[in-house]
Amino acid sequence: MMKTIVWDVDDVLNDLMRVWLEQEWRVSHPECQLTFDELTSNPPHQLLKTTKEDYLLSLDRFRSSGGFSSLEPLPEVQEWFQAFGARYRHMALTAVPRDKASLSAEWVIRHFGDWIRVFHFVPSIRKTDSFPAYDLNKGEVFQRLKEEAVFIDDNEENVADAEKAGFPALLMPRPWNKAKGNVQTALKALSDLVTA
Repeated sequence: MMKTIVWDVDDVLNDLMRVWLEQEWRVSHPECQLTFDELTSNPPHQLLKTTKEDYLLSLDRFRSSGGFSSLEPLPEVQEWFQAFGARYRHMALTAVPRDKASLSAEWVIRHFGDWIRVFHFVPSIRKTDSFPAYDLNKGEVFQRLKEEAVFIDDNEENVADAEKAGFPALLMPRPWNKAKGNVQTALKALSDLVTA
């Protein structure tokens, strides 16, 4: 049976946090001198000296304004898919506001649709939401997943939840997590894991 790789979208397939910081936050907050490599927590609202709500509003504004749709995939990830993608099945699993999920799905299919055929999102809750809560986090999605899969995400808690559900998982190195190396070393570890 062909293995499935479950990919987080933001900051794994793309560089959302870096681009948002440079093109949205620092433009509207010129006093902010924080660099991407200094974002040692996610969400970074305390580092940005703002509220979590204001941070999320800014991120949502970036998504809605066309900033998200213009993101380019990480070149290393795109190269990995071109070289190895056809050997596995792929699924996107992301946490995104419900009203922005279609933007994320369109972006994934546009850039990775040759390989990623399943898009699943867990709503990133906002104050104005009033819809049924099915999966409260990615770990609950993994509890229902019945196939052999490997997960890659930039959030340590999501990786731990996947592992608790019995799935091997990798952490994409980002300044806010404890992963060592870079995107290329993470993709090498992924290749090693899925061929083991």
